[in-house]
Amino acid sequence: MNHLEQLLKTLYIMASFVEARDPYTGGHLWRVSQFSRLLAEDAGLPTRDVARITLGGFLHDLGKIGVPDAILNKPDRLTDEEYAVIKTHPEVGNNLLAGHPLAELARAAVLSHHETPDGRGYPRQLSGEAIAIDARIVGITDAFDAMTSSRPYRKGMPIAKALVIIEDNLGRQFDRTLGERFILLGRANALDHVVGHTDVGIPLLDCPMCGPIVVMRRDQETGDYVFCRHCGAKATLERQEGAIRLIHNGERGTADELQPEVDAALIDALVSESSRVLGANHRTV
Repeated sequence: MNHLEQLLKTLYIMASFVEARDPYTGGHLWRVSQFSRLLAEDAGLPTRDVARITLGGFLHDLGKIGVPDAILNKPDRLTDEEYAVIKTHPEVGNNLLAGHPLAELARAAVLSHHETPDGRGYPRQLSGEAIAIDARIVGITDAFDAMTSSRPYRKGMPIAKALVIIEDNLGRQFDRTLGERFILLGRANALDHVVGHTDVGIPLLDCPMCGPIVVMRRDQETGDYVFCRHCGAKATLERQEGAIRLIHNGERGTADELQPEVDAALIDALVSESSRVLGANHRTV
């Protein structure tokens, strides 16, 4: 592994451990990253810019490491005080990036993905073109994934409904031009293979108690154990003729089994792809 790959891997691992704290959102970073790549490609951006935005999509929630579990995992409506804590995560993420040699690749997406065209976003109330394109793209894809993803306390909405909500908020919450492109991608079914998945060809799996929130790693095979990080349910994985399912027997994982883990195979694949595109000019980052 070369130096650039090592640096990229530190960023991906940091982001993955932050996501592992929130059992509701398994695969969120991968999905936002993939949606962002698709939108950046559709917008005709240069390959290097697409790679940067794809990385930013995976790292955008880095600052949630500073949000207490009681707030991060709260199923009910947040109080004003709790929402104020949530709103600190872009700047916390930006601070975490400080000093990292590749910080500038992800800074815009991390710091500004909650800025909105109407200037009512946070943390700096930027508006319009003052918001970096990385952040404008991730702002759309982050919201779309939040709407279409299931939680133990509510089911994800249909793609069509989420696209209508984005359409209704173009120019206010979402960049109009990029939002229109994203809507067209969605209505052309170009997002379907990412929605509800945690990796290429791997859908979120069902916990009988919590719904489709269980994440499996790409290197897991029939007979391996898979765990619901929300309720602790333990199940056996079965792969058969292209289908993936869990066999539940009512057992729960032990404390050791339920420790957060990083999908090393997925990260290695993401690092390899990012490095391939970014490597030619990495000294200029």
